[in-house]
Order: sequence, then structure tokens, then C-alpha cells
Amino acid sequence: MISDLSLSHFRSHRHLRLVLDGRPVAIFGPNGAGKTAILEAVSMLSPGRGLRRAAPAELARRPEALGWKVAATVVTGEGSREIETGAAPGEARSVLVDGKAATQTALGRVLRLIWLVPAMDRLWIEGAEGRRRFLDRMTLSFEPAHADVSLAYERAMRERNRLLREGLRDARWFDALEAQMAASGAAIAAGRAMALARIAAAQDAAATAFPAADLALVAPDDAPADRDEAGLRAALAEGRERDMAAGRTLAGPHRDDLRAVWRARGMEASLCSTGEQKALLVSLVLSNARALAGSGAAPVLLLDEIAAHLDDGRRAALYDEVVALGVQALMTGTGPELFAALGARGDRLEVTEAEGASQVRRA
Repeated sequence: MISDLSLSHFRSHRHLRLVLDGRPVAIFGPNGAGKTAILEAVSMLSPGRGLRRAAPAELARRPEALGWKVAATVVTGEGSREIETGAAPGEARSVLVDGKAATQTALGRVLRLIWLVPAMDRLWIEGAEGRRRFLDRMTLSFEPAHADVSLAYERAMRERNRLLREGLRDARWFDALEAQMAASGAAIAAGRAMALARIAAAQDAAATAFPAADLALVAPDDAPADRDEAGLRAALAEGRERDMAAGRTLAGPHRDDLRAVWRARGMEASLCSTGEQKALLVSLVLSNARALAGSGAAPVLLLDEIAAHLDDGRRAALYDEVVALGVQALMTGTGPELFAALGARGDRLEVTEAEGASQVRRA
């Protein structure tokens, strides 16, 4: 869990320090006050671009543009760890773990984060890219090295796509790049399969008010996805002419899609109502947290505007499950009444805006 969090010149916050005790935290206030910015700051303590997928330069408070920093003390089963990330003006994002320079992947080994934000409410009815990102975030929570293999795959694919666009036909270059893509692509597929299996097991073992979803990974047009290294390498080699005509790589894990079916009704998630789709998302996030907590790596949940599309009963059930899991959760909403069912089991922070900066106080 996070026991101490500090922000400096992050979004609308000049400075903020929070001392937390591990209980769920209800963060409420008007729209635009800076509630989501707190969750986004925490999300930057993991590999990647955070819950808004913003570039480092976009995170600095305006108009000062002094750069930004997020730091936290994380209590783990092995003791306390200090992590920090930030970016000075015009510089790349830096990471420190226990005072020493580190990679972003190292953050994932210290702190496991899971988030659910309103932009994800349309996950089941929009493009496959968002669903792959959702699955990869789940996979990353179980295996931080998933970030490294994904980056290696993307780098090799960019080079292969460049050869395709330029019409180059040197088989040695293609062979080398496809070997890299096949090795990292197989690792991506294996990681995703592992994550889906752990989510399924966590759903099966749970007594929950939220619907279970059967998940499957499918390739475009429901074709079998190439899962092993040899199969992917063969598919890439066989598809060179087709890919050259398209100017991009058309086979591989970057084309796969996540399919979800509401188990009790046998209904595709894309056909469910807005509220049902939200309930399925909450179910998967809770299952992800349950699987991690069961393995001794309890995550921190970031649940932005979580009350949206949840009725009073499901809202209360969500708080009950978060408390029962014993995981730390930071949740936002526009008013304290949305967290009434949490009662004394949670901490409360009110966020307001004054003189162009966010102000935070315990309520």
C-alpha cells in the first residue's frame, strides 16, 4: 500500500502531501477541482503513460512549467520502499527506486496498480486497441516484465513496417526483425494467456454481486491467433507480400482482440446495456485485484468517478468487496453522498479549487 504520497507541480496541484493508512479513500469535489489528477499522479508510479496516457510534458502545472514530481512510500511484505518519478522541462521522465536511478519496469515490481476510468466505459463497443491495452495492463499487474517484451516487440515491428513502406526486400533484414518479433510476440501471448487464466480463476472462486465474464483472445476475423514463436515467425514470413501491399504488419499480438461474454446470460459484452458493461468492467477489475491479493501482491485500485452507471446496491457492493479484499483504493466522485455506504471504513478527502490551484482537506 501507499503510506505517504507527495505531488509537486502536477496538473492543478502546486504541492500535496497525503499520509494514508491503507483504508479506501473517497475523494470528492466539483468537476475540474483536481480529483482525477491525484489518481493520475499515482498512476505515473507504474510503467507507461498513466491513466490518461499523457506525455510527460503535459503533466506539469501551468503556467509555471517548472516540471513535475510524484513520490511515494510503499509498504510491501518486505518493508518500505521509496519510489519517485518526474520530468524537468524539456527532459525525459526519470525514475528513482530507493534513491537510485531505475527503469519504469522497476516501478511495477514495487507497486501494483489497477485502474478504471470513465474513458473505459465504452471499452466493449469501441476499437480493439483499447481492449488490448486493458488486457496488457492486467498482464502487467501480474508480470512487470510484460512492459519490456511489449516494447521490444513494438520496436522491431516499427523497423519491419519501415522496410515494408520503403519496399525493401532484403530477406536477411526481415529474418532478423521477424525473429525478434516472434520471440517477444510469443512472450506477450503467453503473458496475456496467463493473465486471462488468473482472472478466470479469481472470478470462479468469488462470491460477488458483479457478473462474471468469460474472456477470450481472438485474432482478426476470429482466425486462430499465432501463439507460439515458431507459428508467429512463419506467419510473418508468409505474409511479407501482403504486408508490403498494406504497408504494415497484419499478423501478430498487436492485432488480437479481447472478447467478453456475460456468463450468466451468454451475451456478448458489446450487446449489454451501459450499466451492464460497467458492471462487467468492475467485475474484472475486482477479479484482477483478488488474484493479486491472493498471491501476496495486493494492488492499489484507482477508481475514477466509479459511481457512474452503478445503482445504489452495486455501489454498496463495490465498497463491501474492496474492504473485504483488504486492498487500498482511491476513488473519486462529485459528492460525499456517493460514498455514504462506505461509512467509517474509509478515509475522505475533499478537493476544491482556489486561486488557480487545487486544495485538498480531510473531510
